[in-house]
Amino acid sequence: MRVDINCDMGESYGETIVGNDSAIMPFISSANIACGFHGGDPLTIEKTICLALKYGVSVGAHPSYNDLKGFGRRPIHLSKAELRAAILYQVGALKSMTETLGGKLNQVKPHGALYNSASSNYEMSRVIAETIKEIDPSLKLVCLSQSKMIDAAHDVGIPYISEAFADRAYNEDGSLVSRDTPGAVITNEDKVVERVLLMITEGVVETISGKVISIQADTICIHGDNEQAPKLAKAIYSELTERGVTIR
Repeated sequence: MRVDINCDMGESYGETIVGNDSAIMPFISSANIACGFHGGDPLTIEKTICLALKYGVSVGAHPSYNDLKGFGRRPIHLSKAELRAAILYQVGALKSMTETLGGKLNQVKPHGALYNSASSNYEMSRVIAETIKEIDPSLKLVCLSQSKMIDAAHDVGIPYISEAFADRAYNEDGSLVSRDTPGAVITNEDKVVERVLLMITEGVVETISGKVISIQADTICIHGDNEQAPKLAKAIYSELTERGVTIR
């Protein structure tokens, strides 16, 4: 059995430090790197790409709404043309920087409010998928399990990866619980590891209400801005490798 462990990274900018990428990178297999709209600046992006390449971690772009103040977690209405341009700009920059540094961009994962909106909005997801295909049809779209993003990726004809979240609570419809709700972000190591094991061995997750729902976990996400992220990443990595699971 194998599973991908991904983390959203490179979100520091200027004097603002977000997360501890160097402590997390040894325990993951994919990094989604901020593109400057919600976090990240050119030097941080470059350093994060180099760190990923050093550890053999797959490099991905993490585009978002242009919302540095709100960390990309506030919904912003964009026309289809504006959304296409935003994706083209951000993913294009990450792709160019990664290739210049000797790597290859592998995946694209929308961030925050953009991810949540696209997960339930087929038209948005279709624009994102079509733009990714324009940039490079081999790029994989990271999608919330059983969401509209998967439908769009399938219809457009680009590869996709179904994602589950180790450190976020779920609603019964498979969407993520709002961060404004108590218990939306999970920080307990034992609970996170238990959830991950159920996701990859049984294909289920327990929702915030206690109901168990089906989920497809090709990749498991840990949020880099979670203060416990380094400990969670190490705990998940240790438990899975001890059980013979390949993290790749």
